[in-house]
Amino acid sequence: MLSEIEIKELKQLAKESRQNIIKMVHNAASGHIGGSLSSVEILTVLFHKCMKNVPQWHRDKNFETRDRFILSKGHVSPAYYSVLSQVGYFEKEELMTFRKFGSRLQGHPMPVCPGVEVATGSLGQGLSIACGIAISLKLDKNPANVFVLTGDGELQEGNVWEAFMNAAHHKLDNIVAIIDRNRLQIDGCTENIKSLNPLDEKIKAFNWDVIEIDGHNMNEIYEAIEKAKKNLRPTAIIANTIKGKGVSFMENNAGWHGKATNEEELKKAMAELG
Repeated sequence: MLSEIEIKELKQLAKESRQNIIKMVHNAASGHIGGSLSSVEILTVLFHKCMKNVPQWHRDKNFETRDRFILSKGHVSPAYYSVLSQVGYFEKEELMTFRKFGSRLQGHPMPVCPGVEVATGSLGQGLSIACGIAISLKLDKNPANVFVLTGDGELQEGNVWEAFMNAAHHKLDNIVAIIDRNRLQIDGCTENIKSLNPLDEKIKAFNWDVIEIDGHNMNEIYEAIEKAKKNLRPTAIIANTIKGKGVSFMENNAGWHGKATNEEELKKAMAELG
């Protein structure tokens, strides 16, 4: 369990990331705010407390045993970049180059950016990539884990379920899939577009362990990830979240899936985030 001091520090980091997300997307006049905001606590706890991560220029003896992270829902890169800057992969000033020509911080992550393992573009591919990496680690007797962050709308892709089946077949207990279950996608509610329920039972049927949590509760996220790392089967963490979390007019609003704020909305959002 995290201490009160640790939770306070993580909440401050999450607040900083939310502010960064709003400013980055506004500055670029393009980007995906809603899903970035819903995944902030997940990424904050994962990178600051649970992952063995080494800034990419420190290619020392620990580099090969670093944990790997795959952002399958690649469009929420603003949240990812904010956390990468916090843990030391690049300077925070670089965040404002987001989506600019020649920047290392493109709309979807690319390996040119320090800390990014693979390019993530079309949805539904991250878990399959993770399977390949996890098998390679097993063959090399490498103790590293592979963490994947997916969206729930993304789970409507058939490729994801092939990867679930593949991971179980190969007994990839070094994979942890975290599902940002905010129940909204670009066209509206996931359950209206193509229902995923009962999501936990479906994943269990593919011989995975499943843990369901509040995706904005730091302790629940931490304890779920730490438990998943010890499980003897691949584990999926269903993190129930709120799309647009932290900004009242963005919360549970599919319209904020992928657009930037105007000047008035920027001021209002930043005022709410304090």
